Amino acid sequence: MEKSYKFRIYPNNEQTHLIKKTFGCCRYVFNHFLAHSIELYHDNVRTIGYSTLCRKLTILKLANDWLCEVDSTALQSSLKDLEYAYCNFFRRVKLGDNPGFPRFKSVRCQIKSYKSKNNFNTIEVREHHIKLPKLGLVRTAISKKVHGRILNATVSLTPSGKYFLSLCCTDVSIPLYPKTGVTVGLDMGIKNLLVTSDGVIYPNHRYVKQSERKLAKAQRQLSRKSKGSNNRKKARQKVAKIHEKIANQRSDALHKLTTQIVKEYDIICVEDLAIKNMLKTHRLAKSISDASWGKLNRQLEYKSRWHNKSYVKVGRFYPSSQLCISCGYQNSAVMDLSLREWACPACGVIHDRDINAAKTILKEGLRLIA
Repeated sequence: MEKSYKFRIYPNNEQTHLIKKTFGCCRYVFNHFLAHSIELYHDNVRTIGYSTLCRKLTILKLANDWLCEVDSTALQSSLKDLEYAYCNFFRRVKLGDNPGFPRFKSVRCQIKSYKSKNNFNTIEVREHHIKLPKLGLVRTAISKKVHGRILNATVSLTPSGKYFLSLCCTDVSIPLYPKTGVTVGLDMGIKNLLVTSDGVIYPNHRYVKQSERKLAKAQRQLSRKSKGSNNRKKARQKVAKIHEKIANQRSDALHKLTTQIVKEYDIICVEDLAIKNMLKTHRLAKSISDASWGKLNRQLEYKSRWHNKSYVKVGRFYPSSQLCISCGYQNSAVMDLSLREWACPACGVIHDRDINAAKTILKEGLRLIA
């Protein structure tokens, strides 16, 4: 099994200069061969593959000596990214989706990264350092032990100016959570992030709302700074740090929540929400984005797969909130989101909106896997 480990690194001045140079070289190689591919397409020539691009990269490096100063596997990885971008483009064209043609990389993009391959132990983890190609030993805050065989390392620069390193490892053995034999249905919402069929309520922390005033003040200060000035750069990093804190708070809370759910339950039933369509409702879009339902679902899915638990998605058109769990009567009046409790017109049972929805999701999920 593959697993990634992310650490913060503290490169010295010479290493920082080489990392920035690698960012620029990878961007140059990607843009050069993207323009070359577009030119070939206009000349009615088929798109060239990764192996052909690698041969052309060797010729490009002979013409530009400065490309030889950085890690060669990082340049090859940028060509692999270009191939993935083309494959995704043609896949979306066949599916009839929005194609999204590969775009040129801008020097103004605040998120930068490159990937180095581990060839013959060129990447090694030491006690307080990690050895990387061309960079040598980079001081690293190693917070956990790295298991498995290292495949590659990704060096990234965040908008707040911090450097991180992600190690992708294979042959990692993850200890499985014990079986509990318990099933659960989960109803996601805005007022409460999660409500289980057992009646457990997990609150929505609304991290964006907590930092909203501080963020608005920092953004106003940024808007007043002259473009291209050092003061604007400092103000932009201040805004980026606030966004980074919000993202870290949300990620930490979601990981703890999903790990707890996967530990406690063997069968997890959730509703397949059309989040992209729901974001078109401007009145709720900000709250939906802050809740991060998509990330929550994704974590539940892959953690369930890791620990041999069952993850079941109920169809998005299933009327989970409208159905009475006692008699099955469908009450269309419950479509009003302000209605938090309702009495079934058929059997008279009083339901909490979210708990009843979670129970109906569980019932439908068990029916789907039966």
